[in-house]
Amino acid sequence: MNAFVDGVTVPVQAFSGRIRLADMRRRTVLTAQLRVLLIGLGFLALAGAALLRLAWLGLVEPAPQERSMAEALLPPRGEITDRNGVPLARAFPAYALWFNPRAMDDGGTPLVRPAEDVAAQLKAIFPDLDEAWLARRLASGKAGYLRRRVLPEDANRVLAIGELALELPSESDRQYPQGAMAAHVLGYVDEDGKGHVGMEAALDERLTNPARRGEPVALSIDARVQGALEDELRRGMLLVNAVGAAGIVLDVDTGEVLALASLPSFDPNKIDVDGARNVFNRVTNQVYELGSAFKPLTVAAAIDAGTVTDLSRRYSAQPLHIGGFTIHDDEKLGATLNVPETLIHSSNIVTAEIVDELGADRMKQAMADLGFNERPYIELPARGFPIWSNGKWPRLRAMTVGYGHGIAVTPLHLASAYAAMVNGGIWRPTTLMKVEPGHANRGRRVFKASTSARMNQLLRMIAVYGTGRKANTPGFRIGGKTGSAEKPGGGGYRRSSVVATFAAAFPMDKPRYVVVAMLDEPKAVAASSYQRTAAWNAAPIVGRLVPRIGPLLGVFPDETRDIDLTDLKPLVGDNGGSGE
Repeated sequence: MNAFVDGVTVPVQAFSGRIRLADMRRRTVLTAQLRVLLIGLGFLALAGAALLRLAWLGLVEPAPQERSMAEALLPPRGEITDRNGVPLARAFPAYALWFNPRAMDDGGTPLVRPAEDVAAQLKAIFPDLDEAWLARRLASGKAGYLRRRVLPEDANRVLAIGELALELPSESDRQYPQGAMAAHVLGYVDEDGKGHVGMEAALDERLTNPARRGEPVALSIDARVQGALEDELRRGMLLVNAVGAAGIVLDVDTGEVLALASLPSFDPNKIDVDGARNVFNRVTNQVYELGSAFKPLTVAAAIDAGTVTDLSRRYSAQPLHIGGFTIHDDEKLGATLNVPETLIHSSNIVTAEIVDELGADRMKQAMADLGFNERPYIELPARGFPIWSNGKWPRLRAMTVGYGHGIAVTPLHLASAYAAMVNGGIWRPTTLMKVEPGHANRGRRVFKASTSARMNQLLRMIAVYGTGRKANTPGFRIGGKTGSAEKPGGGGYRRSSVVATFAAAFPMDKPRYVVVAMLDEPKAVAASSYQRTAAWNAAPIVGRLVPRIGPLLGVFPDETRDIDLTDLKPLVGDNGGSGE
């Protein structure tokens, strides 16, 4: 059978064969094109995936090699500085001395020379090491640290001994360039790199965070002010043979702690037995009955509540007999006293009468508003809880709290309360972190601005006419109140042991800083005219300190200006009192 195609007769079988051949060619071409297309799409997908991964690595996730390199370059612990960038704590590469008895690995003894000889050579390099202990340790063949914190020059001397078993692995060392200064603020880091006691503990997570280790942490402390505070506290403590001292300098508008010192102190570079005993912080962790330093706070509460409106009003200064207890003054101050005279001469009797008119409930609330019923607000982990009576205060307790007995708080509590009293009436939590301008805590109002203004006058009068006269440095307009409280003991108060405190602010025409200086158990010696009260030992510390730190803080002496005392001068005589 034939078919007619294009004018030519072709057999049907040949024709069908041609059709099949053309169809096969067409399918082959289509298959090849499809494969090329699939391969192209595959390459395109791979390229897209690669581009997406590169974008992810570049924009979202840092390259692993870059991250590990950055971490390797950072110190293992972040730096701490004062508010002006002065380094207070740094991490440095260092060495340790490790005894490796397997270093020679020949089955023989770990040392070439006798253990006693090697111990003697190490003793010559490190005089504080126990030679006998070293000899026993080397002879025992027990691996372990012989010493941490080895200086590079000492490491070279150890290598010169020529014992393979004495190895010097590289480690990180925490150094405090200022030595013992601000030790209770900073704390210390143990051999395992863990922060203890101070801001090393409070900031431990931040200082060790790889993402933030490169950022120095700026504290509120001013190293210059800190050094001056420690110097004057130490001098004052030694002059009167006190067992301890505490001090603080506080910015009244921001709550920043510019200096904080507790004595005796310790060296965070080396925590020995004495250092471990002195890590206790008297400023934030120890509570004391602070005595007459409370009296201005009591008067402020009464003025604020409206129970004291006329400062010229006279109160009886005769001993008060309340429920079998007698409230008296250390010396007779006359038949009657007004409010300025009460603070100038430091009368317990009239202060108790002022509290009685205020009422126990309002007195308790005023003290609670100042934070005296809770731990002090600060970043340090060691914060003492006040001795505070819960429930309703009886009449006598409220009276004694008014002049600083029956309640125990830390010196930091007192500094915060004084800051609120002089800054216009705003209580703020204290902080050891530097506060940028405009970012201070808003705080809470505890006194009216008018009350604060009146108290600034009264505090200045105490320094001019009363128990604070030895702090009255010309030109710096210091105001403040002394407090000398007997320490409680078994069976009552110990008349031979007192806590002497002077709480002050300056300059009183526009208060900017509060200073608290406290001495624990000062003695009656020639340097204090054989007196143990704060007027003779704590107030002079502030009188010497303020001229040192004032110019550093922008407060310069100016005897042409002062707070106006015109309306109060007629209410007091020119003879100051010696009561506390």
